Amino acid sequence: MSWLLEGTVHHRDSLGSDRLIEPGELALMTAGRGIAHAEQSPDPHAPVLHGAQLWVALPDGARAGDPRFEFHADLPVVTGRGLRATVLLGELAEAVSPGRVHTPLVGVDVELDAGADVVLPLEPDFEHAVLTVSGAPDVDGVLEPGSLCYLGCGRSQLRLRAESGSRLLLLGGVPFGEEIVMWWNFVGRSGDEVRAAREAWQAEIGGTGPARYGAVTGYDGAPLAAPAMPPVPLRPRGRTR
Repeated sequence: MSWLLEGTVHHRDSLGSDRLIEPGELALMTAGRGIAHAEQSPDPHAPVLHGAQLWVALPDGARAGDPRFEFHADLPVVTGRGLRATVLLGELAEAVSPGRVHTPLVGVDVELDAGADVVLPLEPDFEHAVLTVSGAPDVDGVLEPGSLCYLGCGRSQLRLRAESGSRLLLLGGVPFGEEIVMWWNFVGRSGDEVRAAREAWQAEIGGTGPARYGAVTGYDGAPLAAPAMPPVPLRPRGRTR
């Protein structure tokens, strides 16, 4: 999922998607069994590119499904005194994002005015975290920009305060019980699975293998080669170690 705060990104993928992404617009790509994509700054472009790219692990029953790209320019917004909250994924205060998800989760872009003191409802079955984008919001303590604050599970609400204008991303979901291996652009359930995905990619871009990922038309350049696999085994990891 790509969410821009400043700047523009040109998205292309092997499904034939070709879209300029602006701030306030949701680009949601589901890799499924395999997809290739390119993200570039258009020419001309703004001097600053600022945003977040969030990866969501697919459950075992969905991870080999069809790849897909969604674009949503109109997202629901929850407002209050000193609050503007854009619902990227999931639901907040009965506002539901049109973005498709495969597990219960939530993603919200929260903007707070100076002096804001608000309470957001949370799903207590979710575990949540807050990523500070700008300002210094008070979320169980003041957070500097770039801070990721893990809030755990069991909360039914979250109080947010800000002495100055602030912005943050509220992220949450049902705890993901499956173990995964994440390496470069591949996500699997074992090191061997990731190695096989890399080999398939290398064979495809080298012209010696079938088209599992597909070609991106309109991109001016060759596909990126995957780096060499590390010399040590890749181990699956989950919420606990």
